[in-house]
Amino acid sequence: MDTDDYPTPEEEIFRYESHDNDVEDPRYQEFVSPLVEKIMDKFSPDSLGLDFGSGTGPVITKMLTDQGYSINTFDPFFDNNPDALELDYDYIVSCEVMEHFHHPHREFTKLRSMLNPGGALFLKTDIYTDDIDFHSWYYKSDETHVIFYHPDTLNLMKSEFGFSQLDIDGRHITFLI
Repeated sequence: MDTDDYPTPEEEIFRYESHDNDVEDPRYQEFVSPLVEKIMDKFSPDSLGLDFGSGTGPVITKMLTDQGYSINTFDPFFDNNPDALELDYDYIVSCEVMEHFHHPHREFTKLRSMLNPGGALFLKTDIYTDDIDFHSWYYKSDETHVIFYHPDTLNLMKSEFGFSQLDIDGRHITFLI
């Protein structure tokens, strides 16, 4: 996609506001629960996290705070708190966000810079693999999805951004420092 064809911020907001992201919806909680479980398996409640791209319904934040975790939120459209980007975190979670990055190198550089030693970046997106017919792939049809990630790309990102480990588990991606 040519960057001239990227949606405007107004178009993005309109699309995101059309999502039904009720933090109390059990289906929404089930959708994000693998990420929440991965965080809870690796980090204790006294760790500090960031829900990056938390959107209109920060369900991951709700589920973790319900378990006693400390987690901040940031979303450029719905929770634009630049102070949250000035802190260091034990973990950062970003669910269904990385496919919206207009400047992925800049975004991942920033995310990596905010992680403490021993930290982790937990992500969720559809991964483009060699067995997918891109032209008929449903995931590319969302006009706000402007970049897609192949496992080879994720491995390059591991090196580029100085992560020690990459785990890909279906749609769930974990980068470890």
